[in-house]
Amino acid sequence: MNVQDFAERYTAAWCSEDPARVATFFAEDGSLQVNDGTPAVGREAIAAVARSFMTDFPDLQVILDRLVLDPPEYHWTLVGTHARTGRPVRVSGVERWTMSAGGQIARSLGAFDASDYARQVGA
Repeated sequence: MNVQDFAERYTAAWCSEDPARVATFFAEDGSLQVNDGTPAVGREAIAAVARSFMTDFPDLQVILDRLVLDPPEYHWTLVGTHARTGRPVRVSGVERWTMSAGGQIARSLGAFDASDYARQVGA
């Protein structure tokens, strides 16, 4: 599997306004956990997480900053205008991936600076 190509397609999915497309990058029982929160398990739950970001940021853009191959770490920057406050937001983070035998994400442990995010949003 070409992890660089996978990461580029994953980035495009986040920018697609289609939360189900993001979920297809995960194994059927895959999980996405953000900032020590409760993991979203399964594609439907993962799509709900993606949908929440896409709703909060109608002009959401995700930028692939860099990729570490072994173990896979996806470093990203989210850029967008917060729907409720109208404030511009730019926050960076990382997802640490465990890949399934089928070449999808079995587990993603994500993190970003929540206090910086809240400050920018105006919360």
